[in-house]
Amino acid sequence: MRREGTWNGGPGTPRRGPADQATVRRSNLALVLRHLREHGARSRSAVAAETGLNKTTVTSLASELLARGLIKETGPQHAGAVGRPGLALALDGSGVGALGLEVNVDYIAAFATDLAGRVLLDWRISFNAMNSTPERSLEELAGAIRQAVDELALLGVRVAGITVAVPGLIDTTTGTVDVAPNLGWYGVPVATVLERADVSRDVPVTVDNDANLAALAEFTSGVAAGTPDLVYLTGEVGIGGGIIAGGRLLGGADGFAGEVGHVPVDPSGDRCGCGRIGCWETKVGLAVLVRMVTPDNAYGTHDGMVRDPEERLSEIEARQAAGDPRVTEAVAEVGRWLGRGAATLVNLFNPRVIVLGGYFARLADQLIPVAQAELERWGVAGSIARCSFVASDFGFCAASRGAAGLVVERVLSDPTTVDIRASAMPVPQMSTEGSADPVSHRAKPPR
Repeated sequence: MRREGTWNGGPGTPRRGPADQATVRRSNLALVLRHLREHGARSRSAVAAETGLNKTTVTSLASELLARGLIKETGPQHAGAVGRPGLALALDGSGVGALGLEVNVDYIAAFATDLAGRVLLDWRISFNAMNSTPERSLEELAGAIRQAVDELALLGVRVAGITVAVPGLIDTTTGTVDVAPNLGWYGVPVATVLERADVSRDVPVTVDNDANLAALAEFTSGVAAGTPDLVYLTGEVGIGGGIIAGGRLLGGADGFAGEVGHVPVDPSGDRCGCGRIGCWETKVGLAVLVRMVTPDNAYGTHDGMVRDPEERLSEIEARQAAGDPRVTEAVAEVGRWLGRGAATLVNLFNPRVIVLGGYFARLADQLIPVAQAELERWGVAGSIARCSFVASDFGFCAASRGAAGLVVERVLSDPTTVDIRASAMPVPQMSTEGSADPVSHRAKPPR
């Protein structure tokens, strides 16, 4: 579809103002950038023909995308059988990075990628957020962001945006965590605190729910990539759910959809971190498994040690290998409750796939047979027969991966969020059809 912004009005019809021109230009920049990302290197003439934009417009847009470091010129490419070959345009992005982080009960994770999807960094550090104040946790998070930004700078990569994943209810418009019971956070303005700490170096910081971001990562590039109806379960101390319905993330009226861990399943069960009795995560959360198998190292024992979830799982597996019967019994118990809760999700949302993340994926070989049997027992027969469990390949980094992916999507939707490089030639400023309308060197989208 042509989006050049031509004035087609008759006498008395007002021409578009600068704001309209800027909006149309951003749309055209996004159109060209996405086209190159999806279809590979193209000549300017080919881009014009395939997008419906005129050649003058494409030339102007390409100049700006080059100045922002989002595309590059590659080897000569013939537009036809005759004529002098021209340089082709291709997605670059090698100097532009997207940074995603996750803060959870027992770790902070960082994941960064360029616009072409190449992984630039992927690490996780142990941190006891459960027994820390929100202020202390945000200090640690800020330090992790600085470390990641510095690592990317050494690679010659500019950060286009930062998204932080948090296990809780998030007001994404303000970047505030309304409630994250397992972290003990209530009304914490994460984005504001991080921006005041100047950790982002003037790039936008956004905050979103960990399970939603993980579901987006799975839908985009995970084991169930492209499946239009799926549910992702986090498999952490807390249990969250990200729901993809009809190829779109299900957010709900306030963006709080997917808080499946706090669905009550046992009125006579244990008290949850949210204060209620018998929530699903009190039956299947990692803290429950750890308490059943290694009560001496349970969460909240205040023994001064911060254990990464992978270390806790290694200890559980070692005990199972040594013949400890508690492990087999505990995993089976978790599997049964996992299947019962999943049956409710299948009855409600009718997904084709339930993706098990976090520790669920690590123990999938033992959990899935038990959970599938329980699912078939409690679910509606028709929908259950067409739904299966699969284990994620992303381990405990699915949320930070999805957070980085969200930044990439924002850049593709609005390339002006990436600064024009200081060494780049000035972008032509015009206001007629097929030209570059005035652009800002810094255009932050509102959170």
